[in-house]
Amino acid sequence: MNEDLEPQMDLAEQIFVLLREQPEGCSEYQLIQQLKARHSTHIPNLPLLDKLVLYRTHFLVFNALYGLRDQLWGEASHSLQISPLCIRLQPYVPGSAGIVENDPLRDYYLDMSNLRDTDEAEVERLLASFWSRMRGDDPKTSGGWDPEQKRAALELFELDQEAASLSLHTIKRRYRQLVSIHHPDRGGSTARLQSINLAMEILQRYYR
Repeated sequence: MNEDLEPQMDLAEQIFVLLREQPEGCSEYQLIQQLKARHSTHIPNLPLLDKLVLYRTHFLVFNALYGLRDQLWGEASHSLQISPLCIRLQPYVPGSAGIVENDPLRDYYLDMSNLRDTDEAEVERLLASFWSRMRGDDPKTSGGWDPEQKRAALELFELDQEAASLSLHTIKRRYRQLVSIHHPDRGGSTARLQSINLAMEILQRYYR
């Protein structure tokens, strides 16, 4: 089934339609690809190679997700699991935790000024800071490697950590593909290539 999404729907409504079709959930990357395949006009219809396009697409999707979660909870119809690796509608359970108060991620993505005011230099800074923490360069996280590092690296590589076929050989093959795509000599982004290299460094520690 690959019908176009109704153009009059806002992005949150379009996402709700897609999530209802797949009760097992999907990753953020899969959701973005489905929105593009169904010709959503609410996200950039461009390859996720440029860091600003990637950031803008990610922000718009998560802005819609947090807005949708608030709406569904207010209607007492569903709860919504939100993470880059699994976005899934879940049954509404009265008396459960619901929307977490003082959720900094929710506050960030629902503030559209963060999208408007984040320029290319800031995106590069965010990428560098993120992968520095993932490597353990941050004193707060340098005590050891944790599953979040592996999860973030596999997400960047668009690989499923639960896949039975996942191995260092598969990871290296995907690494070579990404380097070929994102190398600056081929018009790619230096920041993106650095992120790929750091992610590979992390994954080699786990899969060597």
